[in-house]
Amino acid sequence: MASAEPLPDGRDGAVQEIAIRARGLTRRFGALVAVDHLDLQVPRRHVYGFLGPNGSGKSTAIRMLCGLLTPSEGEIEVLGLRVPEQAEALRGRIGYMTQKFSLFEDLTVRENLEFLAAVQDLPGPRARQRIDALVEQSRFGDRQRQLAGTLSGGQKQRLALAGAVIHEPELLFLDEPTSAVDPESRRDFWEKLFELADAGTTLMVSTHYMDEAERCHRLAILDRGALVADGSPAELTGALAGRTLLVEARDPRRAKQALLAVPGVASVAQIGNSLRVLLDRADAAADAGAALQRAGVAAGVEPSTPSLEDVFVAATRGRAAAGDAA
Repeated sequence: MASAEPLPDGRDGAVQEIAIRARGLTRRFGALVAVDHLDLQVPRRHVYGFLGPNGSGKSTAIRMLCGLLTPSEGEIEVLGLRVPEQAEALRGRIGYMTQKFSLFEDLTVRENLEFLAAVQDLPGPRARQRIDALVEQSRFGDRQRQLAGTLSGGQKQRLALAGAVIHEPELLFLDEPTSAVDPESRRDFWEKLFELADAGTTLMVSTHYMDEAERCHRLAILDRGALVADGSPAELTGALAGRTLLVEARDPRRAKQALLAVPGVASVAQIGNSLRVLLDRADAAADAGAALQRAGVAAGVEPSTPSLEDVFVAATRGRAAAGDAA
């Protein structure tokens, strides 16, 4: 059984069992450090997000946690099993959905599910029952004889998810599963993920979409292979209280130039005619307002509620500066 430890974001305030624990997880490819001494704790029955840009180490970390890639250093425990030593025993208890559609395009919807049921050694009666249930849940009742290659992007995504959970895994890994689908399909997909979590499945989802990260119970932000932030969305945004401003200016480009010259201003992002300003420290707000006045820029400045994008910029800015300096 996975060990249990108290976590600050427990949804019911109770001690949370841990589904995944990693200590000092590192993976090198020659001189490249793809994952750099990563420490993780993923609570059971949570949707846990991995947020980071392409190349941040998300996919590499997931492959090590699944037992598909051997770490260069560190320790991994998944569902109470040591990985990679007990990876074979783990495989029947986890599911894995990749970013790219990986099922057989020249097989029908039902044939793909039948193949995956056979791979998972599901007995015939259970396999038929499970496939029938997934066909209905995934709205493939009138398409189960359709070739998978002719499905739309959203339909392929639903089929891939059905295939990943055909054996009812305790833990499901999803590696950027919504990168090629429309917003409506993404929203529908996330509803299905929460249904799985409510039923007891633990989900680990890598993404680079901020709106998806906001949906997670808890998330980790990776940058250049290192963990730079970890917590619930509310905890992470709350840590930036007082450090974000909204600036309304008639000439936002001039306002941005004036603000970027102020010590203590970490970033300025234009959104239409408004500017979102992230500060290194809360007391820099007065300096930002004074700089706009000195530049002769008419602008309204008011506090703003921090977003996960602000968290991401604040968390990664220091490492980026250190990397540039090196």
